[in-house]
Amino acid sequence: MIKNTYKEHPEYILSAYKDNAAVIEGPVAPRFGVVDAKGTYGIVSEQVHLVAKVETHNHPTAVSPFPGAATGSGGEIRDEGSVGTGSKSKAGLSGFAVSNLRIPGYTHAWESDARLADKPSHIASPLEIMIDGPLGGAAFNNEFGRPGLGGYFRTMCMDVEMVDRADMDKVVKTETRGFHKPIMIAGGMGAIRPMHVNKKPIQPGNKLIVLGGPSMLIGLGGGAASSVAAGSAASAELDFASVQRENPEMQRRCQMVLDAATALGDANPIVSVHDVGAGGLSNALPELVHDHDLGAVIQLRDVLIDDPSMSPMEIWCNESQERYVLALDEKDVPQFAAMCARERCPFAVVGTATKEERLIVEDSLLKQRAIDLPMSVLFGKPPKMHRDTQTRTLVPRSLALPATLTVRDAARQVLQLPSVANKQFLITIGDRSVGGMTVREQMVGPWQTPLADVAVTSTTFDYFTGEAMAMGERPSLALGSHAASARMAVAEALLNLAAADVESLAHVRLSANWMSAVAADGEGAGIYEACQAIGMDMCPKLGITIPVGKDSLSMRTTWAQNGEQRTVTSPMALNITAYAQVKDVRKTFTPQLIRTPGDRTCLVLLDGARGKMRLGASALAQTLGQVGNDMPDVDNIEDLKAIWDAIAAGRKEGLIMAYHDRSDGGLYTTVAEMCFAGHVGARIEVPATATNKVLPYLFNEEVGAVVQVPAPRAAEFVALARKCGVPEGSVSVIGEVLSEGSQDVIVSCAGQVLDQSHRVELQRLWTLTSYNIARMRDNPACADSELATLLDVNDPGFSSRLTFEYPYAPSLFLAVPADARPKVAVLREQGVNSHMEMAWSFTAAGFTAVDVHMTDILSGKVTLDQFVGFGACGGFSYGDVLGAGRGWAKSILSNPTARAQFAAFFAREDTFAIGICNGCQMFAQLRELLPASSGAQHWPTFERNESEQFEGRTSLVEVPESPSIFFKGMAGTRLPIAVAHGEGRAVFRSDDDMRAVLTNGSVSLRYVNNYGAPATSYPANPNGSPFGITGVTSLDGRVTLMMPHPERVTRWVANSWVDDKWRHGSVEGPWLQMFRNARQWTEERHRQ
Repeated sequence: MIKNTYKEHPEYILSAYKDNAAVIEGPVAPRFGVVDAKGTYGIVSEQVHLVAKVETHNHPTAVSPFPGAATGSGGEIRDEGSVGTGSKSKAGLSGFAVSNLRIPGYTHAWESDARLADKPSHIASPLEIMIDGPLGGAAFNNEFGRPGLGGYFRTMCMDVEMVDRADMDKVVKTETRGFHKPIMIAGGMGAIRPMHVNKKPIQPGNKLIVLGGPSMLIGLGGGAASSVAAGSAASAELDFASVQRENPEMQRRCQMVLDAATALGDANPIVSVHDVGAGGLSNALPELVHDHDLGAVIQLRDVLIDDPSMSPMEIWCNESQERYVLALDEKDVPQFAAMCARERCPFAVVGTATKEERLIVEDSLLKQRAIDLPMSVLFGKPPKMHRDTQTRTLVPRSLALPATLTVRDAARQVLQLPSVANKQFLITIGDRSVGGMTVREQMVGPWQTPLADVAVTSTTFDYFTGEAMAMGERPSLALGSHAASARMAVAEALLNLAAADVESLAHVRLSANWMSAVAADGEGAGIYEACQAIGMDMCPKLGITIPVGKDSLSMRTTWAQNGEQRTVTSPMALNITAYAQVKDVRKTFTPQLIRTPGDRTCLVLLDGARGKMRLGASALAQTLGQVGNDMPDVDNIEDLKAIWDAIAAGRKEGLIMAYHDRSDGGLYTTVAEMCFAGHVGARIEVPATATNKVLPYLFNEEVGAVVQVPAPRAAEFVALARKCGVPEGSVSVIGEVLSEGSQDVIVSCAGQVLDQSHRVELQRLWTLTSYNIARMRDNPACADSELATLLDVNDPGFSSRLTFEYPYAPSLFLAVPADARPKVAVLREQGVNSHMEMAWSFTAAGFTAVDVHMTDILSGKVTLDQFVGFGACGGFSYGDVLGAGRGWAKSILSNPTARAQFAAFFAREDTFAIGICNGCQMFAQLRELLPASSGAQHWPTFERNESEQFEGRTSLVEVPESPSIFFKGMAGTRLPIAVAHGEGRAVFRSDDDMRAVLTNGSVSLRYVNNYGAPATSYPANPNGSPFGITGVTSLDGRVTLMMPHPERVTRWVANSWVDDKWRHGSVEGPWLQMFRNARQWTEERHRQ
């Protein structure tokens, strides 16, 4: 039924159901990357296609949350990378659903039943999962170098009273429904070159390669363990044995090998590539050749292993991570080996493809054939699964709202429900700027509120087209209607995606990830009903295809406790991820309400339910410990299309100032969150028709969206929506943004104020879940400090101040042919991941950027005397296992050739260097190589953040007066900048060193708060550095090091918050001035 969507609408899809991820057609764009064998960066004009994939890793996350979520993210990244003959992930998402958190000291009425917290002893609690799981997923993405730009978080566990539709007053049974078996979802989108979309035919004689880390005795039986209900005592040993262990730095090395191969375009030596996942090599290698109707002879002892005691079965079946299998023509093996050697990436030739469709695995140590089977035995068509299931007539008991429940009480409960509440604790632990392609991440506005509806990236650096992804899921609805749950998940994803400038609904493609306990009563029939609802009806009518997805059909936890058999069954959860190409990334909407002095603005509701106000499975119902059976649904698909079209038309006409969809928490939450993002107040006017249904009106979660429009043009927008097909009465003005000075959220009806609450009070309640988890997980003092910032009602938010000409005048340096420009080395070490944005920034300033790996220098292939400058990039060199940047520095200091080269380079007066993040940490360890006159002996090292956590943020910085060539003419400039590090706190060896840096002009960059004062408290100072110091320079200004990432935001569209003064017709942003300064200095220096 899902494939029916592709049958009906195959347009814009280049690969579906046949590879590790789907491929969606993309635009022709100036692709930036390495363009020749010398490592020169440049531009090739070609189509840039979108890769889409979403996976789940539920079972391992339940057993061991950190590695479970980490390897879930890693496995999905490998899926994207192993599409066709090589691809690359570009941006990620992650999501979690667990049972009730029950945070100590912050337990709510809806989770007060301690019995619902019982669980099998060997699986983690919901709170443990939400502390460690997100850290694992974020850590893998951070170290690999993929920005995490989206996701979701939901909690639920309750006893649900079920009634028969024939007798709605009689409770038939009570079921415990929740997410004891959690959902951990990992997904993303990537890019693939047009010549690499399809795998090439493997030929007999092709060599079979295992790329990546060695085999270890971990992850045995993962595929089997994840396919059974969790919790039984018999499964405990299998559960723990099945959890894999992550090594993202190794996966980065693998990806760099794939990148080296795909950079060759049509000369890419890879014939076919497949990731190693469930089942290990026992699955990956046979699948690799079977897809081409071949067999294979495998030499088991040629597989790299870390444990010589492993048995043949353990070598063959372990699920050690960060591995790929590939096929190469034998003549291309030396070239591939050279790529691997350059990246220090292990690989092994382990076998040969054979014409005979037979799998032979030879063990030279034991001198036997461990396996000798026809491929048909492994891949012969199994009988189709038949499942008998019946549609249930049972539904949850009707919702009963307490007669005394007020708007104020309802709002305060709903805003603290985790599915509604602030999710910042999930976001700032992740890097959202790496790669330099991010346009829209979760944090929006000058106060950085985590509310974005959609994630958006640029197609390439020098272009305004892009890609978008957005999620939707409504599992609680499945307790009453599986079909409604599925339709609403699709609708939510689409209305989130609508914040981006997508061509049309016909260009949207979906991933569908199904979670269900299909063996439970009625659930098999329910998932059939849901598949039918979207696969045969809704998506074909919308013109939408679902080319990728996955299922997890054992979402039930069973165990014995005190002689009682216990069961917690998850509701069916359909997680929809919507993908689309974006026409213009500059036209992405956010929920931030804009207050324009002297001008009134209105709030307009686009209602997709034609006035229905069903509260079934709503956040309000959950806070009352109920579900209800009157479920929201997409009753009219044409209305959903009309709302989409109205939003697109409003964007085209310039009518929409802010946008937010209506979902968890209903209309009240939608408007309140828009106020949070804008630090403004708003009035919601309940219509007279809802006088007796105020709570349903405010808290129903029907399909809908709210837009802010100028009051004088409100009627114009309503007319435009009606013209797009929105029914009369389904588009109406429902409120206004309050005038200057007021930050109240007011609800009124028929002239009477029903509730008036200050924005700060509501936002604080909304933040408490995130705050309490952060306080347990991180430095509690930092969590306290961040919460306290919400109390500053006068906080002006981000601002910018430029002390140089901007937008820039045309640069004559860009007219110089690339081969005649001064060359800059973009310096990498294993684990570095921020090289592309560094290379583009130098290129955009008029340099020729060249990719240089440390192995090039250590081997003598490349010498630094070829370059006028180099940039040491950010990332996690050597996984930072020796301390941030220390391993990289040691590789230079302990190698006589490298040491001499760097010392000579620093001594030359016509060179410059910049170290950013990991490069900064490395530079701080190279002080002894700089001349004594440089002042480097006083530089700090950069240690663990005061928050004790990785900090991914946008922070405000100021450029003080310094000799740095990068900051010439920028003193007094104040700008937001990307921050992404775990060890960025400046630590001086002595007070004398700190005084010297503060007095001799070495400080080149410092954090400031929103009032412009040096930042001394968290989070304005994200790492606890004294006096906000975050960048230093040599006294001659030629060597600058800094922890923040200007190279990631040298395009103005790449900033999380954009000052309207920066907007102009090309992509160059204020931070490019640093690199332009270096180019001007180089020109002047070489004229002397």
